[in-house]
Amino acid sequence: MTDNITAGSPASDTSLPGDGYVGDPAVRAEWDNRYADRQQLWSGRPNGALVAEVAGLTPGRVLDVGCGEGADAVWLARGGWDVTALEVSGVALERAAGHARDAGVAVRWVHAALTEAALPPASFDLVSAQYPALLRTPDAAAERALLAAVAPGGVLLLVHHAGMDTQQAHDNGFDPADYVWPSMVAAQLTADWKVEVNEQRPRVAPDGGAGAHHADDLVLHARRLR
Repeated sequence: MTDNITAGSPASDTSLPGDGYVGDPAVRAEWDNRYADRQQLWSGRPNGALVAEVAGLTPGRVLDVGCGEGADAVWLARGGWDVTALEVSGVALERAAGHARDAGVAVRWVHAALTEAALPPASFDLVSAQYPALLRTPDAAAERALLAAVAPGGVLLLVHHAGMDTQQAHDNGFDPADYVWPSMVAAQLTADWKVEVNEQRPRVAPDGGAGAHHADDLVLHARRLR
């Protein structure tokens, strides 16, 4: 999760915010360690489902949830979007900010968990969450936070790896039951929303990077009507 809006105040350039992380320190440490293990964790190219779904949208304000090393954020900014990028890992944010500087684009970086970020409500024309690791809670806090960030007329685009939600807990401690999946977000949609895409499709995967072995995506594209 990235960009310079620590706890919600916007940044005007690609500089990295100070260490004002808002969220669970254990979650930050887990992701910092994961990123620190590799010089580059992801492919460095924008996610295929994002590229496909954004093609018909008019650029506006976008929230990139779990921006990682910034490939989607930089691609969106190059396409004329006003980008706010959210990330829990400070290691990832440093890399993302560097990539944005190299590309000559401005991004607002938010170093926070989605549910703790104090983002302005109903203010983004697009909320993009590409394969997010959002922890599930009894009150559906993450699901509600995703929906609350979308402006009337705006779009929520949530993409995840197909089949992961039905897997058993792994020996490494990963339990799919701990995380939010597209079906859980879809279950929160009311009559104020129109589902435009809710399907499983072959993944357009960038070469290399963690997760490249996943073959299919679950894609939820929903528009907020009011």
